Amino acid sequence: MLQKLKFKAGFNKQDTESGAEGQWTDGDFVRFRYGLPEKIGGWLQLTSGQKTLPGVARAQHTFASFAGEKYAAIGTSEGLFLYYGGDFFDITPLDTAITGGTLTTVNGSRTVTINKGSHGLAVGRYVTLSSVTVTGDSDFTAAELEQVYEILTVPDVDKFTVQASRAEGGTGMTAAGSVTVNPYVIVGPRTQTTGFGWSTSTWGDSTWNTPRGTSSVTLDPGNWSLDNFGQVLVATIFNGETFTWNAGASSPRAQRASKSTTNFQTTNNPGATRFTLTSDRDRHLFHFGTETTIGNITTQDPMFVRFSDQEDLNTYTPTATNTAGTFRLDTGNEIRAALQGKDYVFVLTDLAAYVIQFVGPPFTFSVRQVGTNCGCIGQHAAVFINGAVYWMGAEGGFFVFDGTVKSLPSLVEDFVFSTDGDNLGLNFNSRDIVYAGANNLYTEVNWFYPKSGSDQIDRCVTYNYQENIWTTSSLDRTTYSDQGVFDAPYATDYEETSTPVFPSILGITNAAGASIYYEHEEGVDQVNSSGTTAIPAFIRSGDWDITSRRSALGQATGVVDYRGDGEFFMAVRRFIPDFKYQTGNAKVTLFVSAYPDDVAVSSPLGPFTITSSTDKVDTRARGRLVSIKIENDSTGESWRYGTFRLDAQPDGRR
Repeated sequence: MLQKLKFKAGFNKQDTESGAEGQWTDGDFVRFRYGLPEKIGGWLQLTSGQKTLPGVARAQHTFASFAGEKYAAIGTSEGLFLYYGGDFFDITPLDTAITGGTLTTVNGSRTVTINKGSHGLAVGRYVTLSSVTVTGDSDFTAAELEQVYEILTVPDVDKFTVQASRAEGGTGMTAAGSVTVNPYVIVGPRTQTTGFGWSTSTWGDSTWNTPRGTSSVTLDPGNWSLDNFGQVLVATIFNGETFTWNAGASSPRAQRASKSTTNFQTTNNPGATRFTLTSDRDRHLFHFGTETTIGNITTQDPMFVRFSDQEDLNTYTPTATNTAGTFRLDTGNEIRAALQGKDYVFVLTDLAAYVIQFVGPPFTFSVRQVGTNCGCIGQHAAVFINGAVYWMGAEGGFFVFDGTVKSLPSLVEDFVFSTDGDNLGLNFNSRDIVYAGANNLYTEVNWFYPKSGSDQIDRCVTYNYQENIWTTSSLDRTTYSDQGVFDAPYATDYEETSTPVFPSILGITNAAGASIYYEHEEGVDQVNSSGTTAIPAFIRSGDWDITSRRSALGQATGVVDYRGDGEFFMAVRRFIPDFKYQTGNAKVTLFVSAYPDDVAVSSPLGPFTITSSTDKVDTRARGRLVSIKIENDSTGESWRYGTFRLDAQPDGRR
């Protein structure tokens, strides 16, 4: 007799396969809508020429100019970039220029040696060369050498080398040519790492150009905070300086972000800030975890907050006629995150939650603690969506603030946070890179995180706040921005072994890796420079068993109960598939086992390929416990599961 096979929406990864009867226990690249699982939408690589960015992207922010030009700012471990009109633009701020250098080249070699005493640069850093003069002994032109380079070697404190686009055809320059070196600002390492360089130990602990064997200094991953002040982009390097870029300037995309942007200077801003945020309604710029004395980075306090004068990004000294000011939060060791709420700024430390609201002079802002033991795990691990703030907890778990702080129960919590046996939970040592992204199209909040043993993001946990269900996946996005300025979510993926395509950096290695920029919810496949490949979505149920349903007199009725006690083996003879919005094919596998601890095996004749015209599937599956898996493995395939009907009969107790 055919009976419906129904499962509760969401994943239950807390229980055993047998204990999670009537529920889904595993899956990848699936979501739930109206209680039914379906394959997620595809993604398409953006930018003409399939360009990629250097380093791992750590922050993303979308905004528009007053003229309606749509931008996405992307901060990576190597620089700051814009996406506009289908292309990338390099707006990375430059560090203090190094003048008075000379050039050396040798016939037949692409190596260019820059000679400058105590230059302070390191291997792997990006620099631009300008104001080049070439001697008559070289056939290079100044324009050929005025490019962006990666420093390849640092033979000593007075010189470094780069690689030109071609070999020297003349006899070469002998330290006669002149040059100005413009280094890119330092963002920070791709991952949390140990510092072995300058200031990590006492003088004389090692010798020049020889790394130290040990260090007690931990370097946080390079990170950015990005926000807009009107049409001005405000970009702050984690524990560093603040820069601006004005979309309303003349030829804006030819300009780099800087501290001296016309009319939007940040020259008076603190030099060491964890991150910044614009308070939208009242137009103040907040510095969180910043200097108590501006200009003295040694006074940086991770719990100290400073805010600018209203409508002024560069005034921080409080007076009787402005609204600049400071305060210090008192619960926690460091401020972990801050974001704009409905009519407030929401701030999370490692222990507590605060609401900051504009009240006007003389106090400017009210500060109210709204939660304890609810700290945030990282800078980008919180989002505001649908009138509420959602975040990942500092010690595990999830929270929401919708007027009060609440814990979010989850049946995937152990899977996400606990490393036990075969399960690899979150790598708490790399907590700083956790990234939360809302997808309003499907009422989802995604948290992208690194599992134990990984120093880069390789997993995702998703909460559907409308249906109150959880799923997990291997979707690995280092940043994620919801639709708004653009019509779909935009996200970045990191490929550690790839060489970036943009900007054009001479002599570049692949040491920094590359970030790919994607538009999501586009088609049903993944499309990038490698071509079109399938998204291998699947979902699998917990085990179910049967018992023979009996009448009130204790007589067998011939009807089976799929939520039985496992008294009987079952013989599955056929099933009737039920898919909605099926495109292409889907595969269905029935797994059977005799006992909960047995390894489940695929039933004979399976897996079964289900087309849009498949009416029924005949099979011969036998087991005390049975589970179902639905998947696809080819391009152009998509599906939403409905309610299968199964024909199974009791088949003895042994």
